[in-house]
Amino acid sequence: MIKTIEYSENLNLEKELARSQFSYDDVNETVENILKDVKKRGDKALFEYTKKFDKVDLKTLEVSEEEIQKAFDTIDKELLEVIKYSHDNIKLFHEKQVRNNFIVKKENGVSLGQIINPIEKVGLYVPGGTAAYPSTVLMNAVPAKIAGCKEIIMVTPPTSDGTILPSLLVAAKIAGVDRIFKVGGAQSIAALSYGTESIPKVYKIVGPGNIYVAMAKKMVYGEVSIDMIAGPSEVLIIADDSANPVHVAADLLSQAEHDKLAASILVTTSKELAENVAEQLEIQLKELEREEIARVSIETQGRIIVTKTIDEAIKISNEIAPEHLELAVSNPFELLTKIKNAGSIFMGHNTPEPLGDYLAGPNHTLPTSGTAKFSSPLSVDDFIKKSSFIYYSKEGLEEVKDKVIKFAESEGLTAHARSVSKRFEK
Repeated sequence: MIKTIEYSENLNLEKELARSQFSYDDVNETVENILKDVKKRGDKALFEYTKKFDKVDLKTLEVSEEEIQKAFDTIDKELLEVIKYSHDNIKLFHEKQVRNNFIVKKENGVSLGQIINPIEKVGLYVPGGTAAYPSTVLMNAVPAKIAGCKEIIMVTPPTSDGTILPSLLVAAKIAGVDRIFKVGGAQSIAALSYGTESIPKVYKIVGPGNIYVAMAKKMVYGEVSIDMIAGPSEVLIIADDSANPVHVAADLLSQAEHDKLAASILVTTSKELAENVAEQLEIQLKELEREEIARVSIETQGRIIVTKTIDEAIKISNEIAPEHLELAVSNPFELLTKIKNAGSIFMGHNTPEPLGDYLAGPNHTLPTSGTAKFSSPLSVDDFIKKSSFIYYSKEGLEEVKDKVIKFAESEGLTAHARSVSKRFEK
């Protein structure tokens, strides 16, 4: 049911693990039209698209304080406490990421430095409608708040009765979101990018969404900044013979239920574990509410790769650069420094990936599709800008003027050279 492979040096990982590819031409055309329409017609277009896609005829786009208070009154109290607990853990972790200004003072009155400023206006996209992901609200809003963003705007699709699920509103309020709007899809990305009568233009958009949201973010990049283009979810588990096949199978399925294109990969040194995990996958699939989705994912995107050594397993993992990496081995800390490419790393037999999704603290917005080779999880850094500053005294400039002039003239930029030399003409 899941394909099992014996690793060899000749194994073409890129070919073996090739993800399903689709043509997005139709999606791109639709998204492009929506972006242009919202840019031209503003709120009127947003109301029309919300009626068309979300099947609700809204009178206003912004969530009121009364709606937020009602969410606090009606939310399950146990869930409320879990959201607060998760928020505190995420806040504690991300506060450690805060950068500081610095200044370097040199001789002759020369000072160099860097100052940190928050991005003033940011937009958070949160999937909504019948689904509720308060964890996504927290993971996006908390680092923005810590960074000091002055205006945090959240957009999320409404339910068919024109409301936002209480858990989303509560999480947004706890995390410090300033304004919330009932709009989703590509149209919400357009609104955040260009601004409408109701929704202010922001400088950066973060948060996951469906393919229409992802393509819209890609198209507006340059008009605004974005965090990343997120692909289907993925987990890779490196396991030795100390791993429990029941637990490993459960962890693989926790990603497979996301999406038919989600990739769940086990790399193990134990043939016995590989066989037992394959058996467990079939047993546990039948117990899942989302069996159909998970089964397609496991059968088309899932793999078990058997290696001779842990070092071979690590080599494979670094090549794949997974979004989530579990080290289901007896001594995970011995392997940690060998991991070069991974979004988030889960250590040992008692650290399943869902801990990271919900409340451990590190961000769950992670690089996918191999982009962990060059990019990082969402962090406070995504919500700041760095500006350098330079101060030279007359004496300091005189000391280096000939060097600057020489460099400028070597590049054929005589006006650059003259901007220095003119200061020393008598």
